[in-house]
Amino acid sequence: MERPREPQGEAAPAFWVRDVPVHGRLILAPMAGFSDLPYRSLCHEHGSAMSYTEFVSAQAVVHGGNPRTWEMLAYAPHERPMVFQIFGHAVETLVEAAVRLEERGPSIIDINMGCSTRKVSGRGAGAGLLKDPAQIGRIFRALTRALSVPVTGKIRLGWDAQSLNYRDVVKAMVDNGAALVAVHGRTKAQGYSGRANWDAIAEIVEMAGVPVLGNGDVVQVADIHRMFAHTGCAGIMIGRGAIGHPWIFQYRDRHQVPFPEKAAFMRHHFRRMCQFYGERRAVILFRKHVARYLKGYTGIRDLFLQMVQVDSAHRFELLLRALEARLGASTALGDRAAPELTQAPSGL
Repeated sequence: MERPREPQGEAAPAFWVRDVPVHGRLILAPMAGFSDLPYRSLCHEHGSAMSYTEFVSAQAVVHGGNPRTWEMLAYAPHERPMVFQIFGHAVETLVEAAVRLEERGPSIIDINMGCSTRKVSGRGAGAGLLKDPAQIGRIFRALTRALSVPVTGKIRLGWDAQSLNYRDVVKAMVDNGAALVAVHGRTKAQGYSGRANWDAIAEIVEMAGVPVLGNGDVVQVADIHRMFAHTGCAGIMIGRGAIGHPWIFQYRDRHQVPFPEKAAFMRHHFRRMCQFYGERRAVILFRKHVARYLKGYTGIRDLFLQMVQVDSAHRFELLLRALEARLGASTALGDRAAPELTQAPSGL
């Protein structure tokens, strides 16, 4: 099958992933349950320069998948460059899955080596692969020979503080054809605790010889500028900092977005979810997004509690109008009305 042409744009690309131009330096991270087609496409329209799917099991693809598998791999034509992210451990399974998925027209195939959840990393996939750089080399060698699209990977710095083997991992990837490396600056053992190690990301930038995306602890515009200055990375992948805040891709902080603008976006996002999932699923799935959109506003606890239990599109619209009436043109953010996520999205 002939590869779809990537959009060239008028301006020069910020960087290239082999022969794929990327027109921008901020990118929405792949996150289970969040970077689906409705939200991902909206973030792309707000400036996210590449679109990563949620991570998909290579084994599931090989065995024919299920409706959820193909739902996660759905994408809009305007999202390109489009990256399909898969996970697994066995070379043969990953290659078979990637070859099948290439027929669906992705721009890039990415291997997840960062997921720290036990059900993934405990089986040798995701961050579990970091224990075996030689296997990583075999995977990338086989994939780059089998595919016509570029192959990339997302890693952490190692399994734990005693096994910071990111240099060996990156060398195994790049020596075997990896066209880009995305780096979450924490170990598997850290999960999402502590601080991301930007020094290690800078080290990888220095040695990799391919574009490097930095990831970790970027939640506001100042962090974007600091990471670029500190690491010299080609681009920044933003995960938790972009949930409920697509304006970060426009270099705007939460407090700079007037509530009427935020409410209009929420309405648009919800409609896209209804179109994609159907109203019944959308009202349930949208609740986790509501908690992040309303993060930081005071005096709305009663409406917030109703919003995170909303059960129909009609009810959602009534509550959103009530929020608009109460908050007006407010941009002031005080004590959080919505709690932080108690568990980070997997797949980062």
